[in-house]
Amino acid sequence: MKILITGGNGQLGQELQHLFAERKIQYTAADAKVLDVTDEAKVAAYFAQNRPEVVYHCAAYTAVDKAEGEGKKINEAVNALGSKIIAKACQKYGALLVYVSTDYVFDGMKTEGEYMPDDPKGPRNEYGRTKLIGERAVQKYCDKYYIVRTAWVYGQWGHNFVYTMLRLAKEHEQLTVVSDQIGRPTWTRTLAEFLTYLVDNQVEYGIYQCSNDGQCSWYEFAKEILKDTNVKVVPVSSDEYPTAAFRPPYSVMHLAKETGFDFPMWQDALAEFMQQIEKK
Repeated sequence: MKILITGGNGQLGQELQHLFAERKIQYTAADAKVLDVTDEAKVAAYFAQNRPEVVYHCAAYTAVDKAEGEGKKINEAVNALGSKIIAKACQKYGALLVYVSTDYVFDGMKTEGEYMPDDPKGPRNEYGRTKLIGERAVQKYCDKYYIVRTAWVYGQWGHNFVYTMLRLAKEHEQLTVVSDQIGRPTWTRTLAEFLTYLVDNQVEYGIYQCSNDGQCSWYEFAKEILKDTNVKVVPVSSDEYPTAAFRPPYSVMHLAKETGFDFPMWQDALAEFMQQIEKK
């Protein structure tokens, strides 16, 4: 099976590479220099030459706040147009497409119950809007696909909330973190294992949602990250930390447990991750 990972240098792309290497599975990982997903001619030529059978589409513009201003053009190009181009190429060559999306496709204002895959969409920032366009392009142009929404992603590679908290803890005795945004953290290892689980077990094509189990606020997440330090974590409201992009107060998504996949609790996943980076 010929496997292609787009966005190979990203946080998830590198986690997938690590997972495949562990399992001794051959794959090709392409970053933007090798495969510019916004260039239809280059994508067509790449697929014609390499003919991938499974594409893990991890290439994305994820600078959520910049997407509201200076990054708006590239956000549109990569997340909306790029996903359409990849979807059409997958269809032409009969490849299975695994598209990674986000909780931001919802409005984040639900007052009870988890977000189900088919709940009404209503993105309230540019990143969410373009990722939803990408979802719809996959559904329109591709027959064989998994759309997997995730949230609050962290992992060994790249920038993320866990690394930010650990860095700030070395510089400050007290940190303030918002407590009125509720969601589910996602370790890239869990996400990578779920994506490959769908493919390996030939789960029915469609839309799924993946994070670690349980839920918390960013404040509770930070407290757990720093529980073995002397840093004091203080809860504050979102009003005290205005951002360019809207952040949902509630983005807890239903997990695809019907697939048979075991979603670790977020505290357990975080503990394993912390042990992993401490060994480095």
